[in-house]
Amino acid sequence: MSMFEDLTIPQKEFNKTVLVTGGAGFIGSHVVNSLVEKYPDWHIINVDKLDYCSNLKNLAPVEQKPNYTFVQGDICSPFFIRHLFAVQNIDIVFHFAAETHVDKSFWCPAEFTRVNVDGTRLLLKAAHESGVQKFVHVSTDEVYGDSTDTAFDELCPRRPTNPYSSSKATAECSALSYWKKHEFPVIVTRSNNVYGPRQYLEKVIPRFILLLQQNKKCTIHGSGLQSRHFLYVDDVTEAFLTVMEKGLPGEIYNIGTNFELSVTQLAQQLIKTMKNLSQDADLDDWVEFVKDRPCQDLRYPLISDKMHKLGWKPRVSWTEGIRRTVEWYEENPHYWPEKEALEQRSQPLAEG
Repeated sequence: MSMFEDLTIPQKEFNKTVLVTGGAGFIGSHVVNSLVEKYPDWHIINVDKLDYCSNLKNLAPVEQKPNYTFVQGDICSPFFIRHLFAVQNIDIVFHFAAETHVDKSFWCPAEFTRVNVDGTRLLLKAAHESGVQKFVHVSTDEVYGDSTDTAFDELCPRRPTNPYSSSKATAECSALSYWKKHEFPVIVTRSNNVYGPRQYLEKVIPRFILLLQQNKKCTIHGSGLQSRHFLYVDDVTEAFLTVMEKGLPGEIYNIGTNFELSVTQLAQQLIKTMKNLSQDADLDDWVEFVKDRPCQDLRYPLISDKMHKLGWKPRVSWTEGIRRTVEWYEENPHYWPEKEALEQRSQPLAEG
């Protein structure tokens, strides 16, 4: 559907209307698919501008469902956003739309401010003025900065270290200000690294898988000692639905996992799996260390007790999740275009 086509045509009666921004992206599309299937009496509207990391094929399971509508549009367009909220009685908003690639944020920080900060403010204003019942703002563990020892709970201060995390921290402040000033029912979530089928190729797991499929080396920034907590996409999808159903307005919820791997360990596991190498095999032929990005955060450990009290915990083990993920990429080698562009984006940052 185009930006305005058919938005004003009367829909069948639905109990609720849910707007998902960025719903053609990786995490957003999994949430959209789950919402459409789980709540057939709800109208799910997916707004996405279809940037390079979005793909309508992600929505194939639901594209013909009567309770699903896709609208191509930009959250940074005031006219579009005002029109959308004027013609649709939106009850719940999931705000996923964002610029998210850290390396890219060093090249064009202004674009991250425009989308992540200004776009969020525009959406918040329209949602507040139209009386939305719940606004779930999707943030990131990166707003905490890194920690080599102490895990972060929701009361820890924000200490972002790159343009991406800085823009997300600013967007959080905007969202929570609407709760403090207007008691507008905003909820903020901060999750660990999410992985799984259909993730765009610039992120570390699909990127390593692609390079190995092409018989190329896994390129690792810096020392490779930086580690990440990896959360399977089905688990984080369930967490978002739990927050929607049980989360309290004005609260922040960490969505984390205890499973942690260094980037070097991740590369080694994928090399052994995809190249059928033995435990004692020399992996150096498949790894290349490149110049580190500025301000590389070492790790983001989260305390997720508040989510656990809502009844959510991760269920998919790393062994099962990475098996499903590798199998999907092996079965769908041409799902994402622009492999050459990926290689350009993934080069280490130039001097200066």
